[in-house]
Formats: sequence, structure tokens, C-alpha cells
Amino acid sequence: MRLSRRQLPWLWIGMASWLIAAMGGLWVLARYDNAPGASADAPLRWPAASVLVRNPGQPTLVVLAHPQCSCTPASLAELAEVLARAGTRPTTYILFLKPEGLSNEWVQSDLWKTATAIPGVSLVRDDDGREARRFGSATSGQTLLYDADGALRFSGGITGSRAHAGDNNGRRSLVALLSGGQPDRTTTNVFGCPLFAGGL
Repeated sequence: MRLSRRQLPWLWIGMASWLIAAMGGLWVLARYDNAPGASADAPLRWPAASVLVRNPGQPTLVVLAHPQCSCTPASLAELAEVLARAGTRPTTYILFLKPEGLSNEWVQSDLWKTATAIPGVSLVRDDDGREARRFGSATSGQTLLYDADGALRFSGGITGSRAHAGDNNGRRSLVALLSGGQPDRTTTNVFGCPLFAGGL
């Protein structure tokens, strides 16, 4: 079907409008993927009030997770990679938030089931986010490494952007710290869902 001269300008306008809308949508998605969440204000020493058991003489790794966060599967994949590559195996906890009034089934989501497949990791239900608050954490995927003496050595995320697994500064730094090496950095951005609707 041939278009008339009157119709051609409208075709070009329509195509240009579609292209602008598509590019705008891609820009919004890219901005979201690369926008970090709130970083932890983690205590520099292991919090004495924590219910988690720290084994003296062994590093302790803590990962905070929102059980319904679509970004956190990538963090769990990176955690498994870190533990597989680490020279020293840390005591490792994954804390799953359970807000007041929600059921255990809400907590024991597909993400919980994924975490159970990581060898040597202890899963903990964090009722009302008490432990997350003790560790000053506000974003799912926040990862904290305390050394054998209980000093904070790393605080950050272990993905390069939201929901994207793959080589990144957080993973490299943790592997270095757990293998007796020097990390690229000791803090990184955290990419994940907020743990608390109104902040800590």
C-alpha cells in the first residue's frame, strides 16, 4: 500500500515518537539498575547484642536479605561464588527479614530455598529486622565481613548492579580478604530492595 504525501509526515512523526519513547524507557531501566540502595552504617566491632554466634579465631560473613526482593538472587549467586573461591571458609549467615504480622511462608520464599542450596551457610529468620538494625543495614544484599578478632573488614554489596551477577569489586574484595590478600576496596555500593519501608 502506497502512502500519500499527506500521510508520510505522520508516519515519520509516529516513528520518531516511538523511538523517543523506547529510548526513554531504556534510560529509566538503566538508571534503576545502576542506582544503589542505602549503605549500611555497620558497627566497626561485632555487636555484642547480636544473637548470631561468632566463632573466635574465624571470620564471620553476614548477608542481609529481603525474602521477596527480585534483586537478591544475584547476590546469593555471588555469595556462593565467593565461598567457593575463598581461601578461608568464614562462618556465614544469611538473615532473612520477617516483618511483624507476616507469616513464615512469606519468609521461606523461593529466595530462601535458593539460599539453602549454598553449602555451609546458616539461614536465620530476622524477626522485625532486629539483627538488621543491630548491623545498621537497610538494603537487601548488604554484606558484612568481620575478621577473626571481630573487626569490620568489608561492608557493601557483591553485585555490580541490580539483579546482575558477574565479576565485580565486592566479590573480588571479599575473595581477597578471605584468601589473605589485599582487597581492591573495603566498601562498595549495595544494589537491592529496601529492607524497611520507612528507613531504619
